[in-house]
Amino acid sequence: MSLELEIQKYPKEITLKDGSKCKLRPLRKDDEKNFHEFFVGVPEPERMFIKHRVIDPEVIRDWCQNIDLGRNMPLLAFMDGKIVGDATLHQQLGGWKRHIGRVSVLVHPKYRGRGLARALVSEIVSIARNLSLEKVEAEFIGEQEAAIKMFALLGFSNLVRLEDYVKDMQALSHDYVLMGVQLKTDEEYAGMG
Repeated sequence: MSLELEIQKYPKEITLKDGSKCKLRPLRKDDEKNFHEFFVGVPEPERMFIKHRVIDPEVIRDWCQNIDLGRNMPLLAFMDGKIVGDATLHQQLGGWKRHIGRVSVLVHPKYRGRGLARALVSEIVSIARNLSLEKVEAEFIGEQEAAIKMFALLGFSNLVRLEDYVKDMQALSHDYVLMGVQLKTDEEYAGMG
């Protein structure tokens, strides 16, 4: 299936486990201010583990003004007119990892515990499957135990754990954890029954 067909499925409303409603849709150019506010609302200790300096308005401006959903597809979750979550499907369009997507997810602390991260990751995995990707990876630092557990519940398994391999924004070393899931095609699903 094409990316255009996937994008046409949005906006989409989902119901979280507490009964609250959430709207999902891909990032747009006019999300810049709201997207920056979302990242500013994430506590500093958690931002240490994000690969980019997301509280720098220029970083967010660049993301919003140079959207390439084929390479990076941020799927945003909205409640009360604000961005409360983001899951991004990262793809390499060529080379030896072109069949593998990578997912990253972040939910605003006030909206955690409702199943939003799980719903966002499930949505990204579904998009990846429909784009004919064969695998999806997720990267963590060892201390992100709750996230690692949630991904395991979604079928991801540990591929590798390297001790003191990565450094956060304060140059402190952490274990690197790579998890992955093999995607079944629609034909494989049809054969299950």
